[in-house]
Amino acid sequence: MSKVTLHPSDNPSGNSSSLQPIVIIGVLFFMFGFITWLNGALIPFLQLVCQLGEFQALLIAFSFYIAYVVMALPMARVLAWSGYKNAMSIGLGLIALGCALFIPAAYSQQFIVFLLAQFVVGSGLTLLQTASNPYLVRVGPEHSAAARISLMGILNKSAGVLAPLVFTWLVLQDLGHITADSLALLSEAERQQQLTLLASQLMAPYAGIAAAILLLAVGLRFSALPELPAEAVPVSSDGGKTSIWQHRHLVLGVVTLFCYVGVEVIAGDTIGLLGSALNVQGATTLASYTMVFMVLGYSLGLMLVPKLMSQRQALAISAGLGLVLSAGILVSEPGSSGISALLWGWAGLPLLPDPISLVALLGLANALVWPAVWPLALAGLGSLTPKASALLIMGIAGGALLPLVYGALSQHFGAIAAYIVLLPCYAMILYYAVRGCQLKSSR
Repeated sequence: MSKVTLHPSDNPSGNSSSLQPIVIIGVLFFMFGFITWLNGALIPFLQLVCQLGEFQALLIAFSFYIAYVVMALPMARVLAWSGYKNAMSIGLGLIALGCALFIPAAYSQQFIVFLLAQFVVGSGLTLLQTASNPYLVRVGPEHSAAARISLMGILNKSAGVLAPLVFTWLVLQDLGHITADSLALLSEAERQQQLTLLASQLMAPYAGIAAAILLLAVGLRFSALPELPAEAVPVSSDGGKTSIWQHRHLVLGVVTLFCYVGVEVIAGDTIGLLGSALNVQGATTLASYTMVFMVLGYSLGLMLVPKLMSQRQALAISAGLGLVLSAGILVSEPGSSGISALLWGWAGLPLLPDPISLVALLGLANALVWPAVWPLALAGLGSLTPKASALLIMGIAGGALLPLVYGALSQHFGAIAAYIVLLPCYAMILYYAVRGCQLKSSR
């Protein structure tokens, strides 16, 4: 099979020769956004089905995001062995396998099987993202790469808006009346019958998702998506430094991404748990609110950066907003819904308690952090860039560990007070924007 090469210099105008690959990659970004943000609905659902505490429920997020750390290097080797196109197909196949594992997990109602399924899905997404992100950068002109990444971010988070709504419609359309309070009133036999019925609702949707993703994997493998050749190592501009650890702005960038991914996952995946704790109807749909504000943030970024503000300024504003919102969550009143009444009550949408509305608004604060930190952290690294990129990916571990910290705090101090974990994270992001991203070498 002949390889078609696309490189920025081959398509300086960004014309239709790169449109088909971008459309295909766009479908992939939408798909893995949908799978990723299903967790926001899945966590409160499995908390109910498996009768879990907050800490245990957030192991669902842990098993998903820890795969990015554990499998990052193995999947990089798979990419080097198979090439971009085949790696994306293999990644889709792994995701399909993980979704299929939800069937025996639901049948047995064994939490450990759900965790295994999540880890397999996360492993597939690790490979898919390892291949699709650099492919996206190289499939068109270099000067428009940021616009392509922002567009994919909008697609990714738009899927996140839909995922909790689709999950609730498919899984809970006839069983939304089953809550922890209603189950507490039943006998043990009746409660187990209701839990079994709830768990069984997962089987058909996840079987359908697995089949659709498997078909997508096969279709991608035989599609016209061009393969890209290995790229030469860029000429060094790193001042002769031989270790990535000598670059302070990179090391602090990894810490910043760790904090960022943690707060992003907390905002998206704990809002449903908070809704359950506050007895809000439709808790499994609440992650959609966070995703709507993330889409809004990405859209603002496309309009404002770099025309009206730099990436560094956008990062500082985002961190400052995150600090204000986090402090607001801690002092907000669950009995008040004034924020949602002001922001969307006029549109006839359901009102939410102020703490939940503030968690949803964190999506706006989070949207521009990832695209701003990466270029700041990789600045001036030259030939060390590939190793530095791998190190930055390891920052995704924040999405595995920090939600567990939230879960532990929630069990001891309450669901609202646990959001105090956000304050040091946003403080670190703000520090990085103000001083940490400056180019200095660590000796």
